[in-house]
Amino acid sequence: MLKARVITAIFLLIGFLAALFLLSPLGWTLLATVVAMLAAWEWGGLMRLVGIQRIAVALLLGVPCTTLMLAQPEALGLSGSLDKGAALSLAWWFLLPALGFWTLLVPLWLVRRFPLSGTAFGLLTGAVVLLPTWLALVLLRHLGPWALLGIMALVWIADIAAYFTGRAFGRRKLAPQISPGKTWEGAYGAVAGVLIYGLAVYFLSGSALALPLLLLIPTLLVLTAVSIIGDLFESLLKRQAGIKDSSQLLPGHGGILDRIDSLTSTLPLVTLLWLVL
Repeated sequence: MLKARVITAIFLLIGFLAALFLLSPLGWTLLATVVAMLAAWEWGGLMRLVGIQRIAVALLLGVPCTTLMLAQPEALGLSGSLDKGAALSLAWWFLLPALGFWTLLVPLWLVRRFPLSGTAFGLLTGAVVLLPTWLALVLLRHLGPWALLGIMALVWIADIAAYFTGRAFGRRKLAPQISPGKTWEGAYGAVAGVLIYGLAVYFLSGSALALPLLLLIPTLLVLTAVSIIGDLFESLLKRQAGIKDSSQLLPGHGGILDRIDSLTSTLPLVTLLWLVL
């Protein structure tokens, strides 16, 4: 298991960096679409669908992605430079609902532990989770590969800091009925890790998320909290579906949703913040 995990991680890292730095905007958008459709196939599993039904969920998600690529190339930066005004107009339809979903609905969802019941409800929830993530990946790439990598690193640092702090100091359970391994001490470690990272980027580069220092710190706190919420949300859905991993697409690492759970909640918010500023 460890060997498979290491080998998969190496190939994932090489493939991701190559795509991030070498692909054209169209190539990156197509790759993001494939990843989103595979994540949608996994989402079908969380809905307890099987066989052709899960494939249909993946194909269904590909429809709006393809439609936007054809109908709104300027807003996605596929016809030259990104038209930020067009991107913002598009973002209101996708990223604003995501903001409300992750900051208002999901915290209540975690407290009440609502089931992902009903096909229509499951598909709608999946769309709110995956479509804004796809759009965020496409748009943030126009900030530059290093910028997108730095933004994603914020989430990875939160996960890593939470894991090691929780292992070393964890005593009080954060959400024992959802994810027994997570602790409040781990959450505090995630906050500390993200603050150190964000402030280091700010003082070394002169900016971070294009925010002044007084706004940067509360923004980092919010993003850390939202990343934890994203992680807990997928953990809850997997527990309700009776599965350990969203799939076995990535040997030793589970599925795509297992790797992007925190990104689904944070990337849309960062994108909306960037477009509004």
